[in-house]
Amino acid sequence: MHLPYQRGRLDDLADDPAAYDSVLVSVTEEALARLTPDGSLEHPAAVLDVGDTSLGVTSLLALAWRRTGDARLPAAVRRSLAFHLRERVFTRDNPGSAHLRIRDSGLPYARYALEEGARPVGDWPSTVWALLQAVDLLDLAEGLVEDTPRAELRDLAHGYWRWLTEATFFNPQEAGNQAIGCVVGGLMLARHLPSAQGESVRSRALRLYSDGIRARRVRDRGALLPPEHGGAYDNNYGPISLSFLAQAHRVSGEPVFAQDGDVLARYLDARLTAGGFDVGGPRYSEQHCGFEAVLGLRRFGARIGADLGRYRGDSRWGRHATGPDGALDGHFAFMLVWQIQDTARWHRTPGTTPVRHRLRAGTVSVAFDDRMTPSLVEAAGTWLLPAVVNRQHGFGPVVDGFLLSRPMGEVRVRDVESEGLTAKLVSKPVVTPDHVLRHVRSLYVTDGTALWTTVAVERLDGNPYLLAGMPYAAADGDRVRRVAEAEVASAGTLRLTHPGTGAADRFDARSRTTQEEAAFALAADPRGYGNPDEGWRHLVATSAYEAGPAPGAPQELHVFAVRHGTPGPFAPVLERVPEGLTIRTEVFTALIGNPAGDARGEPEAWIRRR
Repeated sequence: MHLPYQRGRLDDLADDPAAYDSVLVSVTEEALARLTPDGSLEHPAAVLDVGDTSLGVTSLLALAWRRTGDARLPAAVRRSLAFHLRERVFTRDNPGSAHLRIRDSGLPYARYALEEGARPVGDWPSTVWALLQAVDLLDLAEGLVEDTPRAELRDLAHGYWRWLTEATFFNPQEAGNQAIGCVVGGLMLARHLPSAQGESVRSRALRLYSDGIRARRVRDRGALLPPEHGGAYDNNYGPISLSFLAQAHRVSGEPVFAQDGDVLARYLDARLTAGGFDVGGPRYSEQHCGFEAVLGLRRFGARIGADLGRYRGDSRWGRHATGPDGALDGHFAFMLVWQIQDTARWHRTPGTTPVRHRLRAGTVSVAFDDRMTPSLVEAAGTWLLPAVVNRQHGFGPVVDGFLLSRPMGEVRVRDVESEGLTAKLVSKPVVTPDHVLRHVRSLYVTDGTALWTTVAVERLDGNPYLLAGMPYAAADGDRVRRVAEAEVASAGTLRLTHPGTGAADRFDARSRTTQEEAAFALAADPRGYGNPDEGWRHLVATSAYEAGPAPGAPQELHVFAVRHGTPGPFAPVLERVPEGLTIRTEVFTALIGNPAGDARGEPEAWIRRR
């Protein structure tokens, strides 16, 4: 079984001028064959996300004419523009709309569904998309569209802007990507209006970004991010927001868009594994975008010096939006226009600067959450998610059913590199159910091929074990395959447990249910509107690797040692020294410093090849 949306690296798609011209030739032939007598370029089966799509294909044809000079295109562009102006401009309020601030404004908007009163909740983003398709066409229309329809299109775009910013509440879905897209539309529109009017629109767009988006950013893993459907980041919409920030900077030159894009890009780089896998979000857990992410990932990857193109996008949308049958759809056409016009190239080398919420070397990586607990582990092309025991999610020691991973105080981190080894020591104060403070010190070491994790904690009563992850998925060429086991070795006993199937609040890695499906089943609202991150937190138990204490540990400590990524025996030697605890494995010797740390309380660690 393969995951449906996460597929190949986005930077594997050719992005040279010849490749893009080939894409436009393909778009041209399909569009001309589809063009109806009344001028529609909509996908014939589309019923949702439809109000802007014909205009989007029209903008692609205009770009194709600019690049190829195809003599068939001017007439097609004019016919299809006339269709949109005549058939797809709505000025009467959509019955049931809940986000209007002014009734009967008479301003134009685009509908998510054409039928009166059907799904008006989607009209706001559809109008943002229609504005962006319109301004793209205005940019390309000179010499192609006559003065009268160009003026009508410019007035329509201005009307869309006013509907979005005057007649409705701004960003009614609390979706950062839509809101930043609206700002981009205003910035692009301003260039086509008389100077005073254009400056007014530009100023309004910048204020909306400052007050309506930037002031409401959400903090996660040390970064301030544009909110997405009530959360900090969504692995489908986050890269789309990054593309909107890239375009906002391209058209305005305002440093704030570059600065905020850098923050989002570094955040994404930290949470994205070496193999490009990611999971989680307040709108979708596993659904990934395709070409819509290219502009942002490419430009900001180059800016921050990171290989963001490793992002595993949905290659079915590798070039442009498609319908279920794979045929062209104009939704998000503006993103294809922008990425073709953009001259940035992919940065393909990983960043080397240590990052607090990431450990990465070679094909191994660990992404850490806000509490510096692993949120995703990759080794040997396999990805493990945090396991769940008794409703507690994470990686860490478990005693009497209680997971010791939630910090009670400051979490301290030390990064170390030596002789081709990369390590991170995480020191957490935690409290047991009987209110005793413990110090959980976790050392993660990688040589780029395997990951060694050693966890030391003051001796615990009972029969403690280390919760060491839930195997979930593995790279399978340009696909992602579901798995139920991984290469894990333990210095102590090791078992892979499963909660069994049948209960919605228990996730068995052997089942055919995806993480996203399980998360939505437990979310408070329907699929696509519920928060899958919140739903996933309702899980009681999952499949899990459970590792017993390592033999030979000092009497006052419980030490757990596991290795991800390579098979075979694993028998590290543990020794108490005045500075702390040394671990000697088949590859390295390392020190986990005492809980007190150095003179400033910072954790101490060193590592060297054995």
